[in-house]
Amino acid sequence: MDISADYQRKLFPYAYNILGSVDDAKDIVQDVIVDYFESKRDNINNTPAYLIKSVINKSINLKKRNQKIAGAISWLPDPIAADNADAGINRREIISYSLLVLLEYLNPKERAVFILKQAFDYSHQEIAEVFSISIENSKQLLSRAKKTLQEKGADLKVEKTSADHFLLKYVDVIKSGDIKMLEEMLAEQITLWTGGGGGKGLGLIKSIGGINAVAQLVASAYDLHLKKFRIECTSLTNSPALLFYKGERLLCCQVFDVDTDTGKINKMYFIAGREKLKHL
Repeated sequence: MDISADYQRKLFPYAYNILGSVDDAKDIVQDVIVDYFESKRDNINNTPAYLIKSVINKSINLKKRNQKIAGAISWLPDPIAADNADAGINRREIISYSLLVLLEYLNPKERAVFILKQAFDYSHQEIAEVFSISIENSKQLLSRAKKTLQEKGADLKVEKTSADHFLLKYVDVIKSGDIKMLEEMLAEQITLWTGGGGGKGLGLIKSIGGINAVAQLVASAYDLHLKKFRIECTSLTNSPALLFYKGERLLCCQVFDVDTDTGKINKMYFIAGREKLKHL
């Protein structure tokens, strides 16, 4: 067994959840593993814990640098196909796409504490040990993170319902061009985001124009551009998604945040560009 590859699979979700970038996450994990094998390890009693802590701290430092350059919510995270066997990623350890976007409103340490609690079920004692802080401080960071996310409309439920039926219905509706049926699938607070291209400094177009405006935009985008492409239903970053292909070339994807109680769409993300989609 390749020990290095095994560590990479286990460490990647920690870095990706903090950074939202596949390439940055892979680079951080690779650097930590190389440093580990090239250094003296006499004082390391728990290798997994040591590597996880190193990855988390390096990821936080990189996130701080990136946020100083780009600011909050200036780019969309990289979507990933966690079910891809080649990736070897534990899907349950990846935060949903919509939550990844909203985590940009947190400072890096709040983000990391929230992720350790939400995705990895760490106790406050374990979180305190990772960051060399008190248990009370850990609780305060988590409380602040949750408050900010809830103010931004985040759904903090861990479990997500099956989206197969929803995706098939959505595809039928956009193909039919029925605006009224499309509006019925959208929540009152529907928000549409678009992003693409390369790099982390790309600006986003954020639509908060209400149900009718979003429905009209989605229907128009499909009729003018997307209807000539092949559509595949899938799951990206623990969220229902559609992939749009021209032949074998992936041109764009659409990721959804769906309310598990009402079945309505809270947020929609259109993502395009080779750099954003290359890991799919």
